[in-house]
Amino acid sequence: MRENIWALFALASIPLLMTLGNSMFIPVLPIIEKEINISSFQSSLIITIYSVVAIFLIPIAGYLSDHFGRKKIIIPSLILVGIGGILCGWASIAMEDPYSMILIGRFLQGAGAAGAFPVVIPTVGDLFKSEEEVSAGLGVIETSNTFGKVLSPILGAFLAIWAWHIPFWSVPILSLVAIGFMILFVKPPKAENEPIPFAAFVKLIKKTFSRNKGWLSGVLIIGGINTFVLFGFLIYLSLVLESTYNIKGVMKGIYLAIPLLILCLASYVTGRKIGKETTLMHHLVLSGGVITTFSLFSMVWVDRLFMILLILSIAGLGIGIALPCLDALITEGIEKEERGTITSFYSSTRFIGVALGPPVVSILLKSSVNVVFLTLAFISLNGIVITLFLLERKRRIASMP
Repeated sequence: MRENIWALFALASIPLLMTLGNSMFIPVLPIIEKEINISSFQSSLIITIYSVVAIFLIPIAGYLSDHFGRKKIIIPSLILVGIGGILCGWASIAMEDPYSMILIGRFLQGAGAAGAFPVVIPTVGDLFKSEEEVSAGLGVIETSNTFGKVLSPILGAFLAIWAWHIPFWSVPILSLVAIGFMILFVKPPKAENEPIPFAAFVKLIKKTFSRNKGWLSGVLIIGGINTFVLFGFLIYLSLVLESTYNIKGVMKGIYLAIPLLILCLASYVTGRKIGKETTLMHHLVLSGGVITTFSLFSMVWVDRLFMILLILSIAGLGIGIALPCLDALITEGIEKEERGTITSFYSSTRFIGVALGPPVVSILLKSSVNVVFLTLAFISLNGIVITLFLLERKRRIASMP
């Protein structure tokens, strides 16, 4: 693993920087609402549109990366992310009503993110030969992703002290950093395949899903559930810190970072421990789901800030335990030739969760906080059911003589 440590470092910078380029807007949304006079639902779309476009483009990026090479897809995608950030920043200072142009810029960023972040997972699978090294590498990637979420609310709130549009301008800078790391440290594959016709591509996908039956669909759905729950309760926490407890600025970012820090640590430790133990991965996905579900249910009886932070941190712990296991299951369970395409579908379902979480919670908050957390808990409970009936069933069948 040592010979590829710098390549892994470069790849880990992409989820870190791409997460910063999206999640750091969570604490800034209330400020943006006031500055350009939009509703909380409209401001949530600044995050949602980034994810929605990525949902549809990620499978295409995965397909292209399998046949033209990972690096040839990642670098142009990072350039597109930077262009989108420049457009958002320019609109913020040059237009009286910049909202529509900001959404267009975020659309471009999402298109770029579709070809950057998701392709990282199969690239890690390409770098290492043993399953233990792949699992450890994916743990580093997931930790980088979650560390970006830890840092992003603090950085977003800090940058917004100078001006509300500064976070937009930071995106192209972050993209340039990631591009530099990719050029310096990640070597292109020695051999690249000719792209297959689209009809053959569709046939291959159907065959792969058929061969892997329920467990693959289970991993995709559970990944989406985890990100939906995560971004859902982050939006709630961002709003309640400002509206109920009058906590703003960098201090608000620090409070938001607490459950994310727990998630980050859980991802790191889990990625280091799971190795190639498929049975352990299944058990940890189930355990993580149980921890998250019970935490969300218990939020119905909580109204003190300390307890809110404690319980949401426990929910983050459950998500942090599950995500590296899902990454490893889908990467190690798919043949290398199909890995980019299939993991792209996994990334798409995670982006679906990111896209739906903020607007759904914004709407549900109009009813009550209890409705928000009962809904999130019920959705998380469905993840447990899917784990039991698809992932655990697959494991039991595989272990039969």
